[in-house]
Amino acid sequence: MGRWVSAREATSKRYTRVGARKRIEQVFNAAVLEILEPIELVDLRVAVLVGEDDNPPAIALVCETLGQLDLGWIETGDAPIPWRAAAYAALGETLGTALPVFGYQDLFDEISMYYWDGEIDDESARRSLAAYQGLSAEEIEEQTLPSEMNARRPDWMIGANAAKPACLPKELAQALHRLRDAHKALEHLASDRNAWHFDSDALYEYVPGIEECSSLPPLTLVPFEEFARELDDVARHGMEMGFMDFCGLCPLPEVSRIDAWFASLRLGVQFLLAAQDLVRLDPPNP
Repeated sequence: MGRWVSAREATSKRYTRVGARKRIEQVFNAAVLEILEPIELVDLRVAVLVGEDDNPPAIALVCETLGQLDLGWIETGDAPIPWRAAAYAALGETLGTALPVFGYQDLFDEISMYYWDGEIDDESARRSLAAYQGLSAEEIEEQTLPSEMNARRPDWMIGANAAKPACLPKELAQALHRLRDAHKALEHLASDRNAWHFDSDALYEYVPGIEECSSLPPLTLVPFEEFARELDDVARHGMEMGFMDFCGLCPLPEVSRIDAWFASLRLGVQFLLAAQDLVRLDPPNP
């Protein structure tokens, strides 16, 4: 990384070993912060990890935001439901490429395992509650069942309600197009040169003890207002032991790969800015 810093410096200067290390950290951190600065949707930080057992150094990208992502007009606006559903569906289909985030289906699957032994329909859930938890018929009627949980979804959370691009106002259609284009560019990056690539097996090698954290991401697209109990239930382990809050981990076996890492960091930021612009859009009613 020293050579990378030297290439960025306008003038050459001699440093002690300690001074050189500090200067490298300063230049690297300043470059990262400059790239991340426009993002307000989430708080991100970068950490350089020392490899052990012959592993090369690696750069980790970590999300420091916890809870529900701000959905802006999609959740609280008064735009037509098909518009809001289209925007919400697009975020659900793309954001996981860059951020540690889970959506409604992930929450439903977690609750299904938590309460109903993996069952997804009411009758099977009732049998599970009786067989594995020993609940009486009266007690079962007081429990949340799959259909009741699904019924709590606001209309804008249901993908079938999403309008097709041709039926959207021009500004919204363009914002969705920018989001998907930026997402496509991020997805096409090689995994070994991608700041946003997440590999849990690689992470376990660099961060001992991380496997004790909750496997649940710290971010969700599920509105807390409608699903507070379920979100609290699945997040309990994470609140106690920590969440899997890494966006990506990129080993650097060669110094030359630092430029590719920065290029991928910028692509991810462009994608997140497209998501941020979509959330802030608030298209006017027709």
